[in-house]
Amino acid sequence: QVLLVESGGGLVQPGGSLRLSCAASGTIFAISTVGWYRQAPGNQRELVALSTSGGSTNYADSVKGRFTISRDNAKRMVWLQMNSLKPEDAAVYYCNLKSPRTNKDYWGQGTQVTVSS
Repeated sequence: QVLLVESGGGLVQPGGSLRLSCAASGTIFAISTVGWYRQAPGNQRELVALSTSGGSTNYADSVKGRFTISRDNAKRMVWLQMNSLKPEDAAVYYCNLKSPRTNKDYWGQGTQVTVSS
């Protein structure tokens, strides 16, 4: 069983920064792809960034150069550093882990990011 708990959301002005954190439980973190997704009102959930167990990362075009995903397998943590935030980045951000054994997706409860002056 995997539980994911996000933190770090909040209100930030355009151009500002936030760092989201996700703490995972369970034993498969190190062998799993973990990532961040977001969902704005009226929109579908979309991929923001992924980090594979092999160390590769992948980003949505809209956040490349502004967001950075990182992970610490020993601590079972994944972070999303968000810089140069724009109003269109406002959404609920969700941490995701995909089990390589079952292909099941695990989700956190989400953390709200608001970008507004």
